[in-house]
Amino acid sequence: MKPASLRPFLPRPAIRRRIQSCTRGYAVQAPGAPTLQVFNRHSKYLQKERAAIDVETSRKTDFLKDEVATRLCERLLDINRQFPLVLDLGANSCNIARALAMPDPNSNPPNPEVQPLPLSSRLTHLTAADSSPSLLHRDVNLPFNETLSITRETLQDEEFLPYEENTFDAVLSSLSLHWINNLPSVLSQINRILKPDAPFMAVMFGGDTLFELRTSLQLADLERRGGVSPHVSPLADVRDVGGLLGKAGFKMLTVDVDDIIVDYPTTFALMADLQAMGESNAVLGREMSGIRREVLLANEAIYKELHGNEDGSVPATFRMIYMIGWKEGEGQAKPLPRGTGQINMKDILEGGGNIKTDN
Repeated sequence: MKPASLRPFLPRPAIRRRIQSCTRGYAVQAPGAPTLQVFNRHSKYLQKERAAIDVETSRKTDFLKDEVATRLCERLLDINRQFPLVLDLGANSCNIARALAMPDPNSNPPNPEVQPLPLSSRLTHLTAADSSPSLLHRDVNLPFNETLSITRETLQDEEFLPYEENTFDAVLSSLSLHWINNLPSVLSQINRILKPDAPFMAVMFGGDTLFELRTSLQLADLERRGGVSPHVSPLADVRDVGGLLGKAGFKMLTVDVDDIIVDYPTTFALMADLQAMGESNAVLGREMSGIRREVLLANEAIYKELHGNEDGSVPATFRMIYMIGWKEGEGQAKPLPRGTGQINMKDILEGGGNIKTDN
């Protein structure tokens, strides 16, 4: 006997719905130029959040960021103007706000007993923005907050700035831009939110920062494992910064370099400080399990052999790249066209030529 078929008893709409649900998806390239992802931004967020949990250790290791922020704010003294609205992009623990609370050396009170005005007297309001809320609000109760008007804003990501065009009279950034994946895009956004003829002043790690640690870890990896893994993040070179600022639309560029060398008792103390600063490695291709013990021990010996001081300590070089760029505006000073100079620099440097003047 022929078996009964179940197909006639199935509802046709059910069969039709089942067939329609069979769809195929395709990967689509986002519009615009593709962005090379070097850093894991979520890992960097977690590193900064963990660093802010241990408040005392985090404050002790802030000595480098405080020093660099102070040197950056001193450059405001070269600009003779007031800044009503200022943005501190990538504020970390508000190191720039702390530096602005220091006395302005150019303020000369008539009475010697009167304290000079702080650097914050040059601005009206500071907006401190960072993606780590714990680090951003770590020092909210310290006295420096009373010396200036400050607002703290938590950003979803420093690579996307949620501000309107022509908002700020100046944008400052201290030791934050070196973790940005798409630096050309961020610089263009900074140029957009600046008012015409407003400055952008920043400092970032770059170039040969921690070259001692980088080379010793590579040699330790080769010796113990036969290969190399990225343990130190890649950094921008000073020769690239000027080109990036120019492509972003900034004018009257100034880029210079400053090295700060810090001596540590051991490489383990150096890496502990980097972790407490929230400056641990965040490269996408890094090993998630961390550096092996035998590699760390080999790194300690190689570091001291190649770079160690006579007293047994180890130096760590931090190279700072300072940059200043101005958004184009009416009445802004502009350089003369090439070839219009009246003085030959060769004559001045060599001292053997005569400088012709109109007098």
